[in-house]
Amino acid sequence: MPPSLFVPDGDRFVPTDFSRGPWSPDALHGGPPAALLARAVERVEGGAEFFVSRLTVELLRPVPVEPLAVEARLVRPGRKVQLVEASLSTKKHEVCRVSGLRIRKKTLELPALENEAPPAPLPEGTTREVHAAVFGNGFHDRAVEHRFVKGSFVDRGPSIDWMRLLVPLLPGEPASPLGRVAALADFGNGISSVLPHSYTYINPDLTVSLGGYPRGEWVCLDATSRIAPYGVGVAESRIYDENGRIGTAIQHLIVDLRDE
Repeated sequence: MPPSLFVPDGDRFVPTDFSRGPWSPDALHGGPPAALLARAVERVEGGAEFFVSRLTVELLRPVPVEPLAVEARLVRPGRKVQLVEASLSTKKHEVCRVSGLRIRKKTLELPALENEAPPAPLPEGTTREVHAAVFGNGFHDRAVEHRFVKGSFVDRGPSIDWMRLLVPLLPGEPASPLGRVAALADFGNGISSVLPHSYTYINPDLTVSLGGYPRGEWVCLDATSRIAPYGVGVAESRIYDENGRIGTAIQHLIVDLRDE
């Protein structure tokens, strides 16, 4: 079977090794669950008529490498604005949930509008390798191509990274534009850490606000992290495609010493 982030098994989705995260070999990266939840938000009745302008993902606990059930429902129906909720659960626990704001799509004649250009064009060729010896193998290096313009996974400070998914969400089903940006937006804290490797800076949430979906497979994050002296922080990412700014991502961070 070709590689993918998840494989269907009845009414559940089984994570593959391409979904594993950097913090524990037994837990997923936040990106693949975010993409799976984005898919659920889009597929709730009438989704083709609406634009998903905001996703707020709550990572309630580490998402294990176990079969996951997806449930979704329309919480607030409406002709112009809708609210959708979805969740991922193992046989024992709900592990992740999302709230999605959907706004009706309408074709309008608009004046010419300027958009904020990307901070740097997409570079040719992969510029930096993910340091697997530091972070292990998983979604971040096996399922995503990174082309850093500024910073890296091991350099401290703000970073600019062009990324694309290398494998589909499900066998034969690539992630939608919304799913791609949801998966890749979760890299903001990982590429902009201001702390050495002796610390962890795990995000229990991810909020993605969009003014448009990415056109093309490449997504750029211009990411910055800020850490407070009492073990919390925030990572903020401006999101671009090759045509310009499409949104913003925010991750709140739990900062702690790494268990060696």
